[in-house]
Amino acid sequence: MLTLGFFFLLWPGECAATSNPNASPFRLCDVHILRHQLHLDAMHCPEEDFLSITHVALEFTTQKNGVRGELVGLGRSGQPYLCPVHAAIARLRHMRLRNAHTTNPLYHVFGPTPTTVTITDLASHLHQTCSVLGSSIGIFPSNISVRSLRSSGAMALLCSDVDTDKIRLVGRWRSNEMLRYLHVQALPIVAPLATLMVHPGFFSLLPSHPFRG
Repeated sequence: MLTLGFFFLLWPGECAATSNPNASPFRLCDVHILRHQLHLDAMHCPEEDFLSITHVALEFTTQKNGVRGELVGLGRSGQPYLCPVHAAIARLRHMRLRNAHTTNPLYHVFGPTPTTVTITDLASHLHQTCSVLGSSIGIFPSNISVRSLRSSGAMALLCSDVDTDKIRLVGRWRSNEMLRYLHVQALPIVAPLATLMVHPGFFSLLPSHPFRG
């Protein structure tokens, strides 16, 4: 759920259980899997078809900050673990094996004692990881929350020179509100700016016209 939250720029209530009655989690029926342009039946396709999935998409059905029926899809990241396709397949396998209902939220965990992945659970994992690795990159547990998944996903796109319009599409921002999520402290963004500001410009100005018509 952390992986899906990061790549799809999800709100906490979309990827974890919360006490907020207005939360709209993504459900099993909201997951779409594709082999290139071909849609596969996520609940009934053969297990071996999972190996050939190239894209996964989430459909907006009850989420208030998306257009109903719209799909946001992503391909494989190329990484063995940090990948939206791998994360979605892991959830599908788990829920199919337990005969989950299609309306079950993705954060449901089935076992001897069924449970849910909560915002507290996700925050705990983030804080534990940050305690081990955060000091090396200037991030501490007190700096992050589950909401950080949304902003960090947007920052990762921005640092990779992804157009801000595309970031807004993935994150479902309908205005420049997105800009408050994007931190000017990010070194890949701001480090080259001084060089760019003093680099000789290859341009000329239009001369002022000395006469009035």
